[in-house]
Amino acid sequence: MGHTGVDPLIYLDYNATAPVRPEALAATTKALMAVGNASSVHAGGRDAALAVDQARERVAALLACSPSELIFTSGATEANNLAIQSAATPGQSLVISAVEHPAVTEAAVAVAEAAGGKVHTIGVHRDGTLRLEELEEALATSPALVSIMAANNETGVLSDLDLMVKIAHEAGALVHSDATQLVGRLPIDLRRLDLDLLSMSGHKFGAPQGVGALFARRGTVPAIRPLMHGGGHERGRRPGTLNVPGIVGLGAAAEAAARCLDQEAARVRLLRDRFETAVMAALPGTRRNGHPDLRLPGVSSLTFDGLPADAMLAAMPAIAASEGSACSAGAMEPSRVLLAMGLSRDEAECTIRFSLGYATTADDIDIAVRCVIGAERRVRAALYPNTTTTASGPTGGQEGPRRHDA
Repeated sequence: MGHTGVDPLIYLDYNATAPVRPEALAATTKALMAVGNASSVHAGGRDAALAVDQARERVAALLACSPSELIFTSGATEANNLAIQSAATPGQSLVISAVEHPAVTEAAVAVAEAAGGKVHTIGVHRDGTLRLEELEEALATSPALVSIMAANNETGVLSDLDLMVKIAHEAGALVHSDATQLVGRLPIDLRRLDLDLLSMSGHKFGAPQGVGALFARRGTVPAIRPLMHGGGHERGRRPGTLNVPGIVGLGAAAEAAARCLDQEAARVRLLRDRFETAVMAALPGTRRNGHPDLRLPGVSSLTFDGLPADAMLAAMPAIAASEGSACSAGAMEPSRVLLAMGLSRDEAECTIRFSLGYATTADDIDIAVRCVIGAERRVRAALYPNTTTTASGPTGGQEGPRRHDA
């Protein structure tokens, strides 16, 4: 993040990536020290294969599914592409939401074009929840697949997956969910939730980067069509030498997350609410984006009235947060998610996502609150020198923000 000051960095960017859990670090390090290809028949290979099997069982326990229904991948981007390609049918359409991650949006467009179909995009309300009437209209076209994310990466807004699955299955469509932000943070039970396909990425909840999985329900998806060719790994569904250290780390992180999932979610939610309450009380012009209740426990999307996010972040270098999803960080365009929710371009460009996680502490939140309040006042004073800040917000003449080099 470029932080070089004396003060420790307060990490509030869990939706981009989480710190590696101690359990995952220990397991990954041990696996790195061992020698063995999981496809080899000698003792080292058998040990590696056993470690992979144990990790698969741990991830399956977190999701409440069968280990045989999991395909290890390099992450959720690969899992999303694999799911969409496998479920697409020539000539049939695909249905996605307007707030999907590019790994779903761009994959759906590419697959639909190749298959001679089209993509129907479902809009969202101002609070980020799906427009059900548009979903029902799209289902009338008999799509092959509906792909709706479980929790939004920018606002944390949760989808009603039970309802989505029910109405999509009634229309004869398969259902996939990019659950990257949900898995390891809130409970999910695939024995009860009748999803056909689910994508996940380990680094969002404390596994090493570069490992994830695709859940494919046995008997519902006609066939998994590999994205690559050249080996029979993962029962022919994902060729390539298995990333044993990463997979072992994923299993350890899954086991650690599952151990106290409900308690951790409650703790993080309290910290998030403490952060929002303090910031919004001190800075009355600040607005929260997304449904106030139907969202991940650790996500806070805040719009700072008239203050560009890049200037705010530059004014609080001790805080690691994000202007939007990390995969779009290099783009100059405002967030597609926020625009789809009805925010203006100016509002979207003044929005910061703070995301908390398993290692966030109350002290972190108290420091972050002070940093945000201080940054807001410094940036506002720099951009609006003739404006005074009162208990009810900025007053005085505002001729627009000055140019800033953040």
